[in-house]
Amino acid sequence: MSSGSAIRGSRVGSSPMRPDERSEPAPRRQVSYFCAAGHDSRIWFAAEVAAPETWDCPRCGQPAGLDRSNPPGRSRTEPYKSHLAYVKERRSEEDAEAILAEALAKVRQRRGRAE
Repeated sequence: MSSGSAIRGSRVGSSPMRPDERSEPAPRRQVSYFCAAGHDSRIWFAAEVAAPETWDCPRCGQPAGLDRSNPPGRSRTEPYKSHLAYVKERRSEEDAEAILAEALAKVRQRRGRAE
């Protein structure tokens, strides 16, 4: 007695059990990348494509290069900056005081207290 499933032993999105006999896979090559943490990552590329100089290490996320003896240095992570920190980079103290005085004058004018 069947269970009612027309396709047994498969699931949605599954790939074929074996490669298609009528097609040949595209030529490809494996390139090794080395990071400062000592990880060795092997990445597959199409045979006709030039491999990039750096690749992010899949293990630690640091940049990895093609030269085992001279891997790229660790990337420097920038600390989180608040909106106020960015504003302070763009504006001087004098600019800030002038903008504040202008804003306060507008508020006072709307409230009917011109000073």
